[in-house]
Amino acid sequence: MSVSGRDPRVLVVEDDEEIAQVLQRSLRLEGYEVRVAGDGESALARAEASQPILNPFVTVTADLAMDAARAAEKAVMAGKDEGLLTGLPLSIKDLTAVKGVRFTSGSRTLADFIAPHDSPASERVKAQGAAIVGKTTTTEFGCKASSDSPLTGVTRNPWNLDKTTGGSSAGAGASVAAGITPFALGTDGGGSIRIPSSFCGLFGIKAQFGRVPVFPPAATPTLAHVGPMARTVRDAALMLTAISGFDARDPASVAADVPDYLGACERAPKELRIAWSPTLGYARPTAEVVEIAGKAARSFEELGCTIELIEKVFDDPIELWMAEFYAGVGTRLKKPLTEHRDIIDPAVAAVLENALDQTIEEYYRRVFARYEFREQVRRFFERFDLLLTPTLPTPAFDIGRDVPIELHGENIVAWVAYTYPVNLCGLPAASMPCGFTRDGLPVGLHIVSKALHETDILSAAAAFEAARPWADKKPPLALPPRRFASEERERRQARTN
Repeated sequence: MSVSGRDPRVLVVEDDEEIAQVLQRSLRLEGYEVRVAGDGESALARAEASQPILNPFVTVTADLAMDAARAAEKAVMAGKDEGLLTGLPLSIKDLTAVKGVRFTSGSRTLADFIAPHDSPASERVKAQGAAIVGKTTTTEFGCKASSDSPLTGVTRNPWNLDKTTGGSSAGAGASVAAGITPFALGTDGGGSIRIPSSFCGLFGIKAQFGRVPVFPPAATPTLAHVGPMARTVRDAALMLTAISGFDARDPASVAADVPDYLGACERAPKELRIAWSPTLGYARPTAEVVEIAGKAARSFEELGCTIELIEKVFDDPIELWMAEFYAGVGTRLKKPLTEHRDIIDPAVAAVLENALDQTIEEYYRRVFARYEFREQVRRFFERFDLLLTPTLPTPAFDIGRDVPIELHGENIVAWVAYTYPVNLCGLPAASMPCGFTRDGLPVGLHIVSKALHETDILSAAAAFEAARPWADKKPPLALPPRRFASEERERRQARTN
């Protein structure tokens, strides 16, 4: 049990109501007030305790969290708890705007920039009652798949403090894996939700492109997604429900009803046609990763699905992805890249400059090649409902590196191999925990669906989680959440009914 409080006559208990009642009876005569900490307040304490060790946060937003916590308490007590996320703590990656809060994008060139508006996702989690405890770290402008930036330094993996969380949603991965918050909002332009989810033992999902609106436009407007990272499939489905839906400010926003994500978690994935590809035809995974992910993929036969091994799905589209992603970021940041190159991550500056060197003809040749690639993938999914691969070729690697030692010589994104092709197509995709290496590091299984079929991913992942639970497996450095978010919501609803 932990007991803390800023007011010397108020004891805040972080465990449960029963313990608070015992303390209240025993200390009442001495003039103390005893109360149970709200989830937002507990998360703030956890964030403060973990920051010197893990470094997951750029900015802690105590006022936002406590305002939401107080509003949640009033709503619950009045029987008016109508928000999907009432009082539940979460963090938001620092590539997503939260009005009135620093919006640095992991760069010293934007260290003091304050967001003038909320992003649609930030608006929606606030409207649903969430307690935003802080903005989490990212690699500079989201350009690397590791977990460091010149502004914030290194974010460490709770499973092994010498290892990276992966990126670019680095702090989001660390904060959820360590139990600071039950879920986090990340962004994903080439795998940045799924990469840290794999390295940190989480479930992370990006929905269909446009399902979660983005505004103002991202520097990579045809690739960028916003999505949840969580300890459980249902927690991610709850968050995805809260942030999905049409927004006229985003021209790519999907103008359709939001699917029943939570309902999909209750549906058996029987008769799904699943392709399992260990390499897609070009990736270079370790034998241990293939063994762990392959065993997980084959287990779907026990869930009533059909599995077919496909050695080659397509050629590596890394040149198409780099032309689009880095040219967009480089164009948006051309002025700081020119005027302040000395304070930008050298690895990031190099890839941005290289992308800006391409001619307009070279760029559009790759744009048209991307459309051909999308059609190839669409035809593939005429045969299959889901594609399974390892999420990443390796487990988490040493901090201070941009690329795993096993893949030395690859550039700062090409080593990822499995995730960025999906962004070129805009398809739904998730990473879920599927096992551990001999060194105790998590391995992720990558699940991709055909267009607009997030519910197939959630159905399959929830069934796999039920058969092979992972949320009870915690890293050595973990502060377990008081409850999973979906369970807390059900508990509150039961109390008010």
